[in-house]
Amino acid sequence: MKLTALRLHNVRRFAGTGVRIENIGDGINVLCAANEHGKSTCFDALHALFFQPHTGTPGSVQALRPYSGGNPLVEADLTTADGAFRLTKQFYGGRRAQVRERDSGRLIAQADEAERFISALVKGGISGPAGLLWVRQGVTGIERRAKAEDETERRARETVLTSVQGEVEALTGGRRMTEALAACEEELLRLVTATGRPKTGGPYASAIDESEQLAEQERRLGAEVADLRAALDRRRTIRVRLAEIDTPEMARERQAALAEAEAELSAAKAQAESLKAAESKAALALNRRVSAEQALSGFRQALARFASLRDAEAGAAQERDAARARHQGAAGVVREAATAVESAEREEREQRDLLARLERALRAQEAARRLATARDSEREAQATREQIERMEATLKSLILPAGKIAELEEIDGQLLQLQARAEARAPHLRIDYAAGAEGGISIAGVMLAQAEERPLAGTTQIEIAAIGRLTVTAPQAEEDDRSLARAKAKRKTLLDELQVDSLAAARQREVQARDLKADLDLARRRLQLFAPGGLAALQEQIARLEAEAASADEVPADLDAASRQLGTVEARVGAVREAARAAQARTETSASALVEAERHAAGLSSALAALAESLGPETQWRGREERLAAEHAETNLAWRAAQRQVEELAARRIDLAAAEARQLRLRSVMDAAREEITRLREEAAGLDGRIQTRTETAIEEAWQETRDRLAQAQRRTAVLAREVAILTRLRGALEAARSQARDHYFAPVLQELCPLLGLLFDDASVTFDEDTLLPRSVLRNGLDEQVGVLSGGMREQLAILTRLAFARLLAKGGQPTPVILDDALVYSDDDRIEKMFDALHRQASAQQVIVFSCRQRAFARLGGRVLRMEPWQPEH
Repeated sequence: MKLTALRLHNVRRFAGTGVRIENIGDGINVLCAANEHGKSTCFDALHALFFQPHTGTPGSVQALRPYSGGNPLVEADLTTADGAFRLTKQFYGGRRAQVRERDSGRLIAQADEAERFISALVKGGISGPAGLLWVRQGVTGIERRAKAEDETERRARETVLTSVQGEVEALTGGRRMTEALAACEEELLRLVTATGRPKTGGPYASAIDESEQLAEQERRLGAEVADLRAALDRRRTIRVRLAEIDTPEMARERQAALAEAEAELSAAKAQAESLKAAESKAALALNRRVSAEQALSGFRQALARFASLRDAEAGAAQERDAARARHQGAAGVVREAATAVESAEREEREQRDLLARLERALRAQEAARRLATARDSEREAQATREQIERMEATLKSLILPAGKIAELEEIDGQLLQLQARAEARAPHLRIDYAAGAEGGISIAGVMLAQAEERPLAGTTQIEIAAIGRLTVTAPQAEEDDRSLARAKAKRKTLLDELQVDSLAAARQREVQARDLKADLDLARRRLQLFAPGGLAALQEQIARLEAEAASADEVPADLDAASRQLGTVEARVGAVREAARAAQARTETSASALVEAERHAAGLSSALAALAESLGPETQWRGREERLAAEHAETNLAWRAAQRQVEELAARRIDLAAAEARQLRLRSVMDAAREEITRLREEAAGLDGRIQTRTETAIEEAWQETRDRLAQAQRRTAVLAREVAILTRLRGALEAARSQARDHYFAPVLQELCPLLGLLFDDASVTFDEDTLLPRSVLRNGLDEQVGVLSGGMREQLAILTRLAFARLLAKGGQPTPVILDDALVYSDDDRIEKMFDALHRQASAQQVIVFSCRQRAFARLGGRVLRMEPWQPEH
């Protein structure tokens, strides 16, 4: 069997679409593409086509279905010795399985017959030889997997070997070997289970249980004997210790030492109190000495300061008198300037009153002229405002919420798409009238033209002239109907919300609102021209103009002449004021100087008076200074005497901390001895009770008796264990003998595998496991390595070479089957992968190999026929 094409539609990631792989030929065929391109999807679809019934939905079929649902379709072309065929399977809705001749399209089998045809191609389905050769992504066949999967592939391998070499039983040594093995197994199972554990209720298990029970009893009694001996030893130790510390002489010695330490501590405390009192007295004398020294120094400094202040006071009085004279002269100049300013300002006020009367009269005349213009503007503004209010009300009723038109456009677009899709999916009716035909057919009273197509939805009545009425009911896609109904409901809700009948009406309202808004902007600008500050401001201006116009009277004099006269008066007022300000500045400066001189003189006088008050009468200053000097000398002598007393007491001081530490140590020694004596006496009393209890039960005799019984039980257990070992060794020898007879059972696969291994290693051989029929170990460089400890790449390479060997055996047995590898050789290095490519080409000389891989650069060196995935749609 060889594959020539694979097609799939609505499978996994290809929802609603399809792909095909054509021109699959002999030898190596390679499909390299990036991840998520659909390689594993193609592998799983092909696997389902050959190994999954079209009527079921197991996990592997469910995995083919896209998230959006639908009916996966898989189709493959293949050639066998009987011809070229096309296999088709569709799962879920419209389930079908068909086998057709590829060239003619003739249907050969369908449904169950098609399933039997496909099963015959792969000889037993997934548990047959073909299932052994189809390698999924990430599966080597050697890794640990579920027991059911391992057993399925073991049966497949056994099927291949048996079909080539014959039944195993013909090579196992005959019936005598079987009977010997059965007898050995029977004896062994009497003592142990199949896993080698002692059999429950058997003599071996009973002997082990008895030995364990006696051993436990011996351990318990031994522990009690040990406890008795330990108690005797401990009591003896306690008595020796009590003889050492619990004597009257030791007690008196500890008491005398404690009394001596307490007396020394009392003396040290008394000395510490005396030293502390002397230090306090010395500190007080030091304070008095410092106070006397500060008093003497302060009095002498005050005398020096008094002399300095008296000289400064005389100079300050002279400066104060000079400042007072300067200030009086400046004050006279200020009074004269103030009189001149008052006269000039009075004349200025009179001239300003005259000018104000003239200006009011002119403004009244101007207001009368502007009042008429303002009243015209008010009438125009009032009319324009009324027009704006009407337009704003109309615009409010026309304007639509923001974004609603876009939302309505989107809904209409979705509705058109849904209708178009429903129409595309619906069946179509086409009429081609024969030449010269009379009459025709019509739908809903409309005659169909020549070659016209009409989609059919739901129930449609077709009128056929001169014949009758044809009623056609087309199935509807429920999901499309629901989507269409939801879209229509959403559109109607939005139209009702906008209060329009259609999208065109909504757009017309939008245009009307835009035009009205432009007119409203023009009206607002016109209102701004008539009333720039608003209608209220315009009305306020009219009222003000009316008031100004009402006060109009005749102008009494020439306004220009009055203005010139006012200018002359203002210039004279400015000059007079400038002179007054200069005089005032001089007065203020002299006043500040006077105040400062008086303040300085007063400060000096005050300080001098205060200092004289603190010093007292000047006649007593010398006597006071002598008294302070004598007091300072006396306090200095007293401080020195107190300091000498402190030093003498400190020299005779006893170390208080050392005395306290010694007293505490001796006190703790006495307390510890008393506590230890009490504790040892209590412990000795408890040991006496335990010893008496043990001696009354004859514990040592019971322990010796248990030890004797344990020795007998252990000897019996050893005899049975030896028997189990002998039987186990015998069974191993018998099985080894039978295994030797089965060595050539693996000769065919080894014959195919050795040349392939030679491509990777100079000298290597493989040993197969008899139970799993898989490689168990690899011998290379004189080292036998278990498959489980090999690297991931080595296990992967060995698994693929083993499958290639089985594929060659199938081909020789007349069952050529494609070897399909999905992302294999993911762990191989650059050197090994090229050697594996050589192995694939070696086997592909008479074998079809299909490789799926995402490693585009690495597999570019594989060569072979390059496959490509192309879009494909099935024929309806």
